[in-house]
Amino acid sequence: MQKICVVGLGYIGLPTAAVFARAGFDIVGVDVNKQVVERLNKGEVIIEEVGLPEVVKEVVAAGKLRASVAPEAADVFIIAVPTPIHEDCTANVEYVKSATKAVIPHLKEGNIIIVESTIPPRTMDDIVAPLIREAGFDPEKDVHIAHCPERVLPGRILIELVENTRIVGGLTPEATKKAADVYRQVVTGEVLETEAVTAEMSKLMENTFRDVNIALANELAKISARLGVDAHKVIELANRHPRVNLHHPGPGVGGHCLAVDPYFIVEKAPQEALMIQLSRDINNSMPDFVIEQIIKLTAELKEPKIALCGLTYKGNIDDVRESPAIEIVQKVLANPRFDVRIHDPHIRAEQVPFELVSFEEAVQGANLAVILTDHNEFKALNKQTLLAQMETPVVFDTKNCTGLEQEESLTVHRIGDLTGLQAISISKPINK
Repeated sequence: MQKICVVGLGYIGLPTAAVFARAGFDIVGVDVNKQVVERLNKGEVIIEEVGLPEVVKEVVAAGKLRASVAPEAADVFIIAVPTPIHEDCTANVEYVKSATKAVIPHLKEGNIIIVESTIPPRTMDDIVAPLIREAGFDPEKDVHIAHCPERVLPGRILIELVENTRIVGGLTPEATKKAADVYRQVVTGEVLETEAVTAEMSKLMENTFRDVNIALANELAKISARLGVDAHKVIELANRHPRVNLHHPGPGVGGHCLAVDPYFIVEKAPQEALMIQLSRDINNSMPDFVIEQIIKLTAELKEPKIALCGLTYKGNIDDVRESPAIEIVQKVLANPRFDVRIHDPHIRAEQVPFELVSFEEAVQGANLAVILTDHNEFKALNKQTLLAQMETPVVFDTKNCTGLEQEESLTVHRIGDLTGLQAISISKPINK
């Protein structure tokens, strides 16, 4: 069985290492974070993902997975490091460069290098291959380099790493086949072979497709607010057409993929990627749209008490990367008129730069509860709890997830249904 060195033990690298270890491979996981390495070698994880703690504990105890702060010799190197964006929205591929340079001293002929990190088109050709060449290896003969982008859903990563179709694009046909064969030993879905640049672009377009369609729904929400229309009813009816599947609006787009990947295409073809850029602009505007509604709702209150519920970019995970909820919270906190309490049941205090409280503390005496993430805890919100604890029971559900209904004692607004939105008046009947 081959030995694999996985560089980067984050949301993708660690589950990838665990899946290969569970299949019997000898895995060394590498991370610059000493806490991650120390915890992993004890069989512990610091990220939240369904089933991951149990698998990691099992494979570490079996001696199939261990962690280190530096790479070591292996048959296969998998690079799964972050690729964030700079302030100008261009790709930061420095982590990919650093990871490639770190494995080079341990390379030998016949090795396979796979980059799973999401990268701009031609990164394998223009950045990774030249680094290998500069080190004295021929990237088309001596070693085999390929791109195999991850395409998993947080909360289902361990399942989808195995069951989803994988796309593998090599610098050469031989590199493609060898890298694909590595995945075929653990993947039950199809493993499709192509060239590197096509694999790079395929991953980016998967997420761009979703970002563009979310932007359409978000634009519909804005138009509906202007015209006094319930966008959710519009979507429900439009989707009865056999060839229409509109998304639902929300407070913005987050996560490393959808909020970042489209920029990698824009960077390479700015004159052509006009719709992609506009979609990014629309989705990036949604936090301010949410704040506008919060201001309208609390306009009549001198010092409104606001409960902001949810910080992650999607429900039931602990990932706050590019989360629009974080931007909303920061901007609401910056308004001195607001008395703000923040709650997220999936977030640890050290993950965010502001104080977190329990849900009960957040809504106690609140004038407005804003739902920013579709956690199960918020989907199951109890109306009676809100009526008993809030000063004015008003909910602004930006994720359309609570199931709470508008009634005489409880006011509910949704981001796509702002018909009848009016400022909260403290003279309203208070339900205690």
